[in-house]
Amino acid sequence: MSEMLLTAYDGSILGPIAKILGWLMNGIYEVMAAIGIGNVGLAIIIFTIVIYTLMFPLTYKQQKFSKLSQKMQPELNAIRKKYENKKDQASMMAMNEETQRVYEKYGVSMTGSCGQMLIQMPILFALYRVFMNVPAYVTGVKESFSELVNGIMATNGFAEKMTTLVAENKIFTAPAVDFTVTDQTALANYTVDVLGKLGTKGWNSLAEAFPNLEATIDATYETVSKINYFGPLNISDTPWQIIKDGFSSGAFVVAFVALLVPVASYLFQVLNMKMMPSSGSNDQNDTMAQQMNMMNKTMPLFSLVMCFTVPVGLGIYWVMSSVVRLVQQYFLNKHFDKINLDDIIKKNEEKAKKKREKLGIAENQIRNAAQMNTKTMDAKANIQNSAEKEALLEKAMAAKANAKPGSMTAKANMVKDFNERNNKK
Repeated sequence: MSEMLLTAYDGSILGPIAKILGWLMNGIYEVMAAIGIGNVGLAIIIFTIVIYTLMFPLTYKQQKFSKLSQKMQPELNAIRKKYENKKDQASMMAMNEETQRVYEKYGVSMTGSCGQMLIQMPILFALYRVFMNVPAYVTGVKESFSELVNGIMATNGFAEKMTTLVAENKIFTAPAVDFTVTDQTALANYTVDVLGKLGTKGWNSLAEAFPNLEATIDATYETVSKINYFGPLNISDTPWQIIKDGFSSGAFVVAFVALLVPVASYLFQVLNMKMMPSSGSNDQNDTMAQQMNMMNKTMPLFSLVMCFTVPVGLGIYWVMSSVVRLVQQYFLNKHFDKINLDDIIKKNEEKAKKKREKLGIAENQIRNAAQMNTKTMDAKANIQNSAEKEALLEKAMAAKANAKPGSMTAKANMVKDFNERNNKK
């Protein structure tokens, strides 16, 4: 059983990313264990710092986009105001073209930081998978359960007992455990998955379900405690469970420390949102700005609520990621306050001009083409007007020649002829 292949997440997109991140997490843990400080909580903290350091170039691009957005927002607002009441297709096309020119001028994409977000989001979701099932990715943690897993699987009726343990302790695993399978490797994997998520209450339930393994359970719990405890908190427990157990047993200090995890996650995220540069838009009709403001308010609250119900280990990750982003944001703000955005804009204008010239659409060509097009249209209009006048004149002469005797047209023609003869005299 020492070579157990645990049930790591096998999704087609997040699965491979989670495996890479798990390999990195495992490396950090092994280095820490080699120097005598093997602890999952500390490994999560170091791992979080490493991940956000690696993603810093993407963060920098996002911040640069936000700063340039502040600078170009007045121009975008002016364009929107210019075409505010024009809904025809020609006006909409002209508006889009002028908007595109502004984005080219500032050297940013109209999609903003979506590209960076599309790269970051799978990484963050994959991190969640790793932290939710640490034994599946960290070899040192996995091996600490090996002897106990052997003992549990050698006990008669262990499948029913483990199924009951999962239900009573409301243990969630992905994929869900299934102790009805006959594959011994799969059963071992599921057993480790469950043991890795047991909180203090769950270990007591395990001892009651397998009294014949009391010594092994105690030894494994002692080993796991060194690995899984971050201060007085078991990282497999939820803050809510620790708070309830703390108040019921009189361990108020432990309950207070558990309360600090979701509170710290909320406060640091609020600080992050306040330090983040805004787009600079005050337009109430700007849908994107409204969505960003709503997200800035709801995300910290979401973190606060969720942190009560997820394992402490995941809460530590959320807190630490907020701290790292806060530090990065502080230095990024200092950096962007010092740089000359006008120089960046000037360089971007030159780049956009060269890009258009490479595509064979030099600005003078565009102007010449526009002038030629205008002259051609005017010439066509003049020709058309002359032709129309000649056609009307011919039509009038024909009507004059075919006028009926005694009609108003005939009488008018007689008067006209009389006047012309008198004028000749």
